[in-house]
Amino acid sequence: MRALEKKMKAYTAPEEVKALGIYPYFREVGSGQDTEVMIEGKKVLMFGSNSYMGLNNHPEVKAAAKKAIDMYGTGCSGSRFLNGTSVIHIELEEKLANFVGKEASLVFSTGYQTNLGVVGTLTGRHDYIILDELNHASIIEGSRLSFSKVLKFSHNNMNDLEDLLKKLPADKIKLIVVDGIFSMEGDIAKLPQIMALAAKYDAAVMVDDAHSLGVLGKTGKGTADHYGLTDQVDMIMGTFSKSLASLGGFVAANADIIKYLKHHARALIFSASIPPASAATAMAALDIIQREPERIVNLWKNTHYMIAELKKEGFDLGITETPIIPIYIRDNMKTFMFTKRLFDEGIFVNPVVSPAVKSDSSLIRISLMATHTKEQIDKTLEKIYMIAKELELFEFQATNAGNHSNHAGDDDNL
Repeated sequence: MRALEKKMKAYTAPEEVKALGIYPYFREVGSGQDTEVMIEGKKVLMFGSNSYMGLNNHPEVKAAAKKAIDMYGTGCSGSRFLNGTSVIHIELEEKLANFVGKEASLVFSTGYQTNLGVVGTLTGRHDYIILDELNHASIIEGSRLSFSKVLKFSHNNMNDLEDLLKKLPADKIKLIVVDGIFSMEGDIAKLPQIMALAAKYDAAVMVDDAHSLGVLGKTGKGTADHYGLTDQVDMIMGTFSKSLASLGGFVAANADIIKYLKHHARALIFSASIPPASAATAMAALDIIQREPERIVNLWKNTHYMIAELKKEGFDLGITETPIIPIYIRDNMKTFMFTKRLFDEGIFVNPVVSPAVKSDSSLIRISLMATHTKEQIDKTLEKIYMIAKELELFEFQATNAGNHSNHAGDDDNL
């Protein structure tokens, strides 16, 4: 048997979890993403989707996709660099740049590809990329493609960040990259302090607003707008697969940065462009977000209510302050069991276990939508309380107190 075959056959973790009846991945959703979905023939409440604005099934969004197919067909059959740039891509880029307050933007095939393309392209062999240790996996992978020296600072620790920056050569490019909202922990980057340090040490700053677009800022413009720092941040990255109910990604910056990326980012040049329907969907969602600010208001109303209720019952939510609500279980098997029991009771949530996080930091990740009702949230809270008692969660955590950390490894997302 060849070495590769031996390695593949030796990987039996999925079968082991399936044998216990608690395997939670690749579940087939038989309906559109909404607050309720069909899985395995039954209706369940969806608390695991990143559709923060709840627009995936909005009639206006679906109509825009259908119209784009009628006008432009189903795909562009090429990369943006060559034959794959449609007029609808340019229209979307202009809308995105205006929305987040930058001079220009560039659309990539996915959010993941955006981070690979931007982080892997802008700096050279003798330059430096500085990352928060809990950044998304796509940022980490992009940094590995850059040939630059990559440094990490402790999560949201400004003293640690400054200690790194002060040691770096003044004449080299220094790029700080952070998540706006951290995708597992649910807290927000300390952008004002980061920008102050960037100015002091002549560094550029890129913010990944994958989970912040549509969520932070009064009109959903993201982390920089939330703090009033749009003009100071060099690059704002976003994805369409969450609040914008589509597929794709973008980066917004000044015209010089966008021009450079257009001609150097391999993830753009050698990837097919997003289909016209995806571009049209993102534009329609963007229009609705701007037209209906009450969606953001309702999302935060839901967030504050659910966090308060869970904390009141004693659940460990870590440092979250956003619609991403982690319930720390701190044991892989209990996390799988909790997820399975919730599904049995009609609630879909996402388990996050090692190696995505340390084994003693495993969690159930709840994501809220603007369209969740109080009744749906209350039902979910009731089931969470019931299963926590059934699995003796609090007794288990009390026994193991003091032996855990919330910090993830290189890959913070499954």
